[in-house]
Amino acid sequence: MSDTPMTSDEEYEFYAQPENQEPQGPARRRTARLSTIVPVRFPPELLAEVRRRAEADDRSLSSWIRRAVEHELRDSA
Repeated sequence: MSDTPMTSDEEYEFYAQPENQEPQGPARRRTARLSTIVPVRFPPELLAEVRRRAEADDRSLSSWIRRAVEHELRDSA
């Protein structure tokens, strides 16, 4: 395997093959649980842009927003 990261399409093709679906190593459990759900409303244009950026980063909308908030808190400290 090369050091170049796979594209989303390459990952899909790789894991579509049954021989690449076998778990490797011991099971891992998530240690940090997310806490309370916080409903947030965005204007439609802003939400559309956030969705585009999350998709471009191959992240979920929630994950992208969490990362943006963490980035803002880190940079404003």
